Amino acid sequence: MAISLDFSGKVAVVIGGTSGINRGIAELFAIHGAKVAVASRKQEKVDDTVARLQQLGADAMGFVADVRELEALEAGLQTVHERFGDFDIVVSGAAGNFPALANDLSGNAFKSVVDIDLRGTFHVMKAIYPHLKKPGASVINISAPQAFIPMKAQLHVCAAKAGVDMITRTLALEWGAAGVRVNSVVPGPIDGTEGMARLAPDENIRKMVARSVPLGRLGTPEDVGKVCLFLASDLGSFVTGTILPVDGGWSQNSCGGMSDYLGAAAARKPAG
Repeated sequence: MAISLDFSGKVAVVIGGTSGINRGIAELFAIHGAKVAVASRKQEKVDDTVARLQQLGADAMGFVADVRELEALEAGLQTVHERFGDFDIVVSGAAGNFPALANDLSGNAFKSVVDIDLRGTFHVMKAIYPHLKKPGASVINISAPQAFIPMKAQLHVCAAKAGVDMITRTLALEWGAAGVRVNSVVPGPIDGTEGMARLAPDENIRKMVARSVPLGRLGTPEDVGKVCLFLASDLGSFVTGTILPVDGGWSQNSCGGMSDYLGAAAARKPAG
């Protein structure tokens, strides 16, 4: 049986899809024929991304919402459903990060990351379920190596992303009977993203990170997007509840020296 990566007639929703990895994912679904909706907190980013998706030939739209606000998400997703119908693919990718040692981390700072990464993922799952195609929908949560590799100065992210992966695994159980698949994709060091700019702010550190990747290079948003295409296609039709690293083997190497680097950097510059 021939299987195509043609997503013509499919509806893909990418939360956080206006920058970095998530925008790359949205663009790849657009290139492969899907109708694409994106959401983020800033109208100008939504407008810019929708224009780009349309240039790529997609029927595209977007809305403004903060994943910390369930009602705003529900309202925005309702507009997508009214225009495009049931969702075939949802990518939940909103995230926040900054390096800070636990003793320098305020309660509010910890809460801010948990609210975006963990509560935000729960809100997205809660809001999308009524609109998912059943059976057949593929839900992809964007996780991080910190979900299963402890890192200095990343207590908040480690806790939040571990929770995201447990949301993935639990919903794979709960939603499987409806024919909905739920997986996590774990990007490694991806070049040209805000996350890399924060964690590796200069060229020497970027080279250090690249050397610590067994495949010897930084990843690209397209690398992550291609795995999302696989999971959303019939090629991944029997894959659910998995936590899939897309990292060139970085997590096998415990992310190189990133933990010690972040710990030392945070010790020099405490964050609140």
